[in-house]
Amino acid sequence: MTQPVLLVVDLVNDYFRDGPLLEQRSALVNSVNELTRLFRTFAHPVIWIRQEFSEDLTDAFPQMRRKGLRVTIAGTEGARLLSDLERAQDDHELIKKRYSAFFQTELDALLSRLQASPLVLAGINTHACIRATAIDAYQRDLDVIIAKDCVRSYDEGHHRITLRYLDGKVARVWSNVEIASLLSPTTQAWHAA
Repeated sequence: MTQPVLLVVDLVNDYFRDGPLLEQRSALVNSVNELTRLFRTFAHPVIWIRQEFSEDLTDAFPQMRRKGLRVTIAGTEGARLLSDLERAQDDHELIKKRYSAFFQTELDALLSRLQASPLVLAGINTHACIRATAIDAYQRDLDVIIAKDCVRSYDEGHHRITLRYLDGKVARVWSNVEIASLLSPTTQAWHAA
C-alpha cells in the first residue's frame, strides 16, 4: 500500500543569509512546519534533503569549482538545516550534490521502502532544485505534488514560470489546505484530482 511522502529540499542556513530568501524565510518556515505537522498527524514520512560539499570542492558543481564558490560546506553551520524547522526523530535526512535530490543519492531506495505515492515537494529553489527533482520523480512514474505554499526561489519570475510549467504536466501544484484535505487515511482522492 502506498503512502504520501513529504520531501523538503535545501532549507539550509547558507541560502537564507540575505536577499529574497531571507525576506521570505519566516513565511516559508511557517508553511513548511505546518505541512510537516500535517504529515506527522497521519504518520506519513518526512524526508529532509540538504546540499553539502566537501571543503576542497571536489564534489561541487563545475561552476563552484571554477569560481571558488564556497557554500554549504560539510561541517559548517551553513550546511545545517534552519534551526526553526520542526524536525522529528523518525524523519529521514539525505545529502545531495546536484540540483536533483535523486542524483547519486539513496532517495530511490528510500522511496521504494516507504512505498511513496504521491511525492510532495517543498523547499528551494523552485526553478532549480525543486524543478529538477520534480522532473526526475515524474520520469520514475511517481505522482508528484508541489506544495505551492512551501516553495520559494531567490528569483520570483523564474519561480512563477516554473510553477506554471510544471502544473498539470509534471506535477500538481497544490496549497497546504488542498494537501491537508487529502492526507487522511480514509481519503482515496490522491490520484483522482
